[in-house]
Amino acid sequence: MSKQDGSGRLVTTVPTDDATAPIFHVDMDAFFASVELLDHPELRGRPVVIGHRSDRSVVTAATYEARKYGVNSAMPMAIALRRCPQAVVLEPHFEKYQHWSSRVMSMFDDVTPLVERLGIDEAFLDVSGSIRLMGSPFEIATALRRRVHAETGLHCSIGAASTKFVAKLASSVAKPDGLLLVPHRHTLAFLHPRPISALWGVGGKTEQVLLDRGLRTVGDVAAAPLDMLVHAVGPAAGAKLHDLAWGRDPRSVHTETAEKSVGNENTFGTDVVDPVVVRRELLRLSDKVGTRLRAAGVSGRTVVLKLRTTDFVTITRSRTLADPTDLGRRIYDEVVSLYEATGKQHERIRLVGVRVEQLSEGTGGNSLGLWDDDADWREAESTMDALRAKFGSAMLTPASLLGASRRRPGTSGRDAGAASVDDAGRG
Repeated sequence: MSKQDGSGRLVTTVPTDDATAPIFHVDMDAFFASVELLDHPELRGRPVVIGHRSDRSVVTAATYEARKYGVNSAMPMAIALRRCPQAVVLEPHFEKYQHWSSRVMSMFDDVTPLVERLGIDEAFLDVSGSIRLMGSPFEIATALRRRVHAETGLHCSIGAASTKFVAKLASSVAKPDGLLLVPHRHTLAFLHPRPISALWGVGGKTEQVLLDRGLRTVGDVAAAPLDMLVHAVGPAAGAKLHDLAWGRDPRSVHTETAEKSVGNENTFGTDVVDPVVVRRELLRLSDKVGTRLRAAGVSGRTVVLKLRTTDFVTITRSRTLADPTDLGRRIYDEVVSLYEATGKQHERIRLVGVRVEQLSEGTGGNSLGLWDDDADWREAESTMDALRAKFGSAMLTPASLLGASRRRPGTSGRDAGAASVDDAGRG
């Protein structure tokens, strides 16, 4: 693969209704560096390197302007600054990257349920099921790129093809800030002129072995006898390279089906100082998590609180219960206790989150003994589940949240007007 410095860029600019390229590889452009530039717009267009200014530090990320000087991630900082002495060095802030990654990934989920996350800044999407409602792959990809930039200020590049391999290669060729759609019928025309390093799994050693046999392009590998490839790199690798060179890649987009935890979080529209507002939001999130646990037929033993302060410092605290639970009220009691123990009641809070881990099949009540101290709450929340199923989730909420939904920072007041169940657990 290329070092993605923007050289050799190819993009699709003419709209097409071709539906044979439903597999997307979406890759955020210079993601860490781009996130930092959100707070430093005066540095746009200049070579910027993310990392610690130290002889022992390595480059975490670099803008395309810095990459043109040969600066790449994982390079020693000392070498990077020798190659580009005018580069501006910014410290990394990984919590910021996680925040913006979550925002972007949620946009992918709005396009299709078939999203395979590959890390913090890239994913595969299968939009086959979205074409009828959302338009051609070109239209879907164009709209997604526009939305990502409009809502975050960040750019992404998208490769669209009939297979994952070609889609990923196309996104790298489209960088930065581009879309390249490779219709199925054009797959070989796109692949065969590429250097052999473009093939998945071809690193420096394998590349040299193939070069020694006169194979310089993907087309050369496709035309080579399979026996030659097997003798050169082994049976498994030889067969894989032969298939990829002919555009054959049977892998589908995989989604994570088994949840390891259930959680919800909210980033406030404006930072919150009032602990009453924080507790109210923790109650709302705990109720949502409990509802999701019961809907999935699981319960969990570890309750986790997440706080992010105005300076992007994230605090995580957890507590493991004696028995698993799926009750919003029990979850709330624990996260509020954890919140009080942080001593952050008067700091400016940017984000709060509630999560339950160590999941197991069955409801929390199944593991309890003869007496269930949560029996009243269990009955109340089961009643709320039934009413929500009948009338909709927006029509029922704990009474202490009524009136707050219109005022809750960072939301649109979508819970306003809901019916109530009072906080004593009586329906």
